[in-house]
Amino acid sequence: MKILYSQFTAKPGCADEVAELLRGLTASVRQEPGNRAFDPYRESERPDHFFVFEAYADEDAFHTHLGMPYGGPFNARLNELIVEPHSQLTFLDAME
Repeated sequence: MKILYSQFTAKPGCADEVAELLRGLTASVRQEPGNRAFDPYRESERPDHFFVFEAYADEDAFHTHLGMPYGGPFNARLNELIVEPHSQLTFLDAME
C-alpha cells in the first residue's frame, strides 16, 4: 500500500471554498480503482486547517492518481487558496 497524508491552511476567507473544492475531489478520487481511502478533515479548533488521509493499493495506483485529469486543476486552484506554496505531503509506512 501507498499511504500518505496532506496538510494545508486556507488563506483568510478561503476555508469554505477549499472545503467545497475538496468535496468535489473526494468524490472523484474515491472512484479510482486503486484508491483505498481518501478522507478529508477540517480541524475542529482551527477550521482553516485541513488534513487529508490517503491510501492507494500500491505505487502504480498512486501514480495513476497523480495523472488523473482533475488533479492538475484541483492543485492549481488549491495553491491559490492556501497559505503554503502547495499541500504538505507526509508518506507513511504501515507497522504490521
